[in-house]
Amino acid sequence: MSTVSTRPPEGRYGRSSDERADHKLKIAGTVLAVLLLALVGYFAYHYVGQNKISAEVIAFDAGKDAVQVHLEVRKDAGASGYCTVRSQAENGAEVGRADFRFTGDATRIDKVVTLRTTSPGTTAELLGCHAD
Repeated sequence: MSTVSTRPPEGRYGRSSDERADHKLKIAGTVLAVLLLALVGYFAYHYVGQNKISAEVIAFDAGKDAVQVHLEVRKDAGASGYCTVRSQAENGAEVGRADFRFTGDATRIDKVVTLRTTSPGTTAELLGCHAD
């Protein structure tokens, strides 16, 4: 005796409901992945592409009531802005914070700035730069 199959013959009646659901899920996943990629690209462009001034701390020399900070600033020609630098004491408390302005046509500026502190600072940290 043979057993009767309850499945219809392959390809005779179109896709099964599971195959249709899988296809819809693949389309939805692809659309969401494209949207996520576009969102990441948008934020990356505005973070990197629109930043007209950036800097890094090359060296610093901590003193009793001030910290000498050597900054290297890179900016667009003619752009002006400021960089915020802070210093912390040995226990982590902030002892000084200041904004230093950079203007002019130069695209690269090496400058030593003096950050006055309320007590001896042990660090010099660049918090960020902002274009005007």
